[in-house]
Amino acid sequence: MLDAVVVGAGPNGLTAAVELARRGFSVALFEARDTIGGGARTEELTLPGFRHDPCSAAHPLGINSPAFRAMPLDRYGLQWVHPELPMAHPFPDGTAAVLSRSVAETAASFGPRDAGAYRRLVQPYLPKWDSLVRDFMSLPLTSLPRDPVTLARFGLAGMPPSTWLMRRFRDERARTLFAGLVGHVMAPLGGFATSAIGLVFALSAHARGWPLARGGSQSISDALAAYLKDLGGAVHTDYEVKRLDDLPPARAYVFDTSPTALSRIAGFGSYYAGYRYGPGVFKVDYALDGPVPWTAPEARTAGTVQIGADSAEIGTALRAVSREGRAPDRPFMITVQPSVADPSRAPEGKQVFWAYGHVPSGWTGDLTDVLERQLERFAPGFRDRVLARATAGPPELATRNANYVGGDIGSGAVSGLQILLRPKLSLFPYHTPHPAVFICSSATPPGPGVHGMSGHNAAKAVWRRLREQR
Repeated sequence: MLDAVVVGAGPNGLTAAVELARRGFSVALFEARDTIGGGARTEELTLPGFRHDPCSAAHPLGINSPAFRAMPLDRYGLQWVHPELPMAHPFPDGTAAVLSRSVAETAASFGPRDAGAYRRLVQPYLPKWDSLVRDFMSLPLTSLPRDPVTLARFGLAGMPPSTWLMRRFRDERARTLFAGLVGHVMAPLGGFATSAIGLVFALSAHARGWPLARGGSQSISDALAAYLKDLGGAVHTDYEVKRLDDLPPARAYVFDTSPTALSRIAGFGSYYAGYRYGPGVFKVDYALDGPVPWTAPEARTAGTVQIGADSAEIGTALRAVSREGRAPDRPFMITVQPSVADPSRAPEGKQVFWAYGHVPSGWTGDLTDVLERQLERFAPGFRDRVLARATAGPPELATRNANYVGGDIGSGAVSGLQILLRPKLSLFPYHTPHPAVFICSSATPPGPGVHGMSGHNAAKAVWRRLREQR
């Protein structure tokens, strides 16, 4: 009998398996697809030699993850590469605000009226970032904070809606960039704790940047799997689990799946019926004949580029998908250009490019033309650079990754109390009705992102149970 079986080889499932194997437990991991990775994969989606990330590409939470930083993943091939700028937000007039490693450079891009307000907002947290991010990502609240004073101060600033925090800024440049940061999790700007979302992304950039994994996001998953195997763990692919009886005997079962899938496999009925999924995305991967022709020079050197003319346009787009159930006419877009930091991702002189906009859950339309019209506002001539494109709406994304229910790449709405208390209102979110079954996906705290902390936190609950049994 194994100590633990993990189902799902996404970043959280891999991390949970590694954490258990590091503590001497026998572990086997089972993945339904023929390759591991979940939301951290790399594939040739368009043309030969162009290596695309079907989901996540830039990893501000990955490089800052306490779980990843405690592992020797560099020995297994993971190399972080940094673009000159972590992120840029261009405007229709050809200028841009930036999110730089430097607080001063970032503040200066907002203009003199908001530079001081931004420095006062972020500077108190940076000297204590490592303890803050560990406390912030080690939810649930049953974990004792290492720095309760800093965490409480962060909570006071982060719990209100981002629209409140943006009142600190007098000009639109800072408000627009911050609204875009909140938009990464598809949350309405006026939602509970959305200020914390924007602050975490900003502080991550100042602390360690928004890097990419050399060779693609698959490098993260491959490094975790190689480390797991060295620890004695086993990885099985092409193994779909439809019920618990499909798995070998074990003292604990850990699921990196959606709550919906776990209920079906384990027979939990309506236990997770109250769990809410968020909007989906429509994503396009491009093979380009050269760099994106951004009008703003800053965008040409940034790994991530946010697209939205101002905070009002971003807010309108987010409301359209989350409250009105329609695709926006001018979507808020997140784009990543890996080739600015990693030329190995495409043939010489060519580039890969990644862009998505938000759409309602399960949306079946084609947003390609709308996205490209939006891009042309900030990069005239973009379409002339396109060699090939691969599109994926909510149905295709859900087929590629069963955790993306309705195309929701966050594996659950990041709004209301579900920002903190997911997948149920419980102080023990990794536990389930079955004492030997646990959940470790992004549907558990701290939520979406390639950081492995949901798997790390769930592994703690598992090894406590296993030690009690021993």
